[in-house]
Amino acid sequence: MKIKKIVGKKLKVIRLKSDMTIQELAERSRVSSNMISRIERGLTIPSVEILMKLAGVFGKSINYFVEEVTTTHEIVHSKSGGRDTTVYEDSRNMLTESYTSGLRDPQFMSFYCTIPEGGTSGQENMYHPGDELIVMLEGILQVVIGKEEFMLHPGDSLSFKSHLPHCWKNVGEGEAKVIWTLSPFTTI
Repeated sequence: MKIKKIVGKKLKVIRLKSDMTIQELAERSRVSSNMISRIERGLTIPSVEILMKLAGVFGKSINYFVEEVTTTHEIVHSKSGGRDTTVYEDSRNMLTESYTSGLRDPQFMSFYCTIPEGGTSGQENMYHPGDELIVMLEGILQVVIGKEEFMLHPGDSLSFKSHLPHCWKNVGEGEAKVIWTLSPFTTI
């Protein structure tokens, strides 16, 4: 089953089990009702940020929406080139490979990200519950958290509370390669 369909089906099921309308979920999650409707119908793959907002409403990890229970394990060993991948076709144009896909209800998410030259998180700042860790492998990534700017080079790392407004951009020549770790579990 395609990821769009899995996410949409699971979102609709948990919303209905919680006796919640799309509008109520939109208000609680601060995600537009139009976006929620598109996700439930399997028309779009939500960003990690949107999934985190939706997961927070139900006290779930974002993995809840993307993995089938029968495919999760307590131990996951993934080889290079064999990880689950997602291509974000928005302003980021980012390819992610999940290190934690298949792990039963992890307390964190970790990705190997390839960001094309000029790739960006978008025009608006992001903020969401949890913590983030960025480890630079290749390239140069500019990260702005609040009013502070950080230029990450290979070998650098940056960790921060994700509720702080933040954005990023690949300002180097060529692709940036990053290990990005998120802890989606927090109480709202």
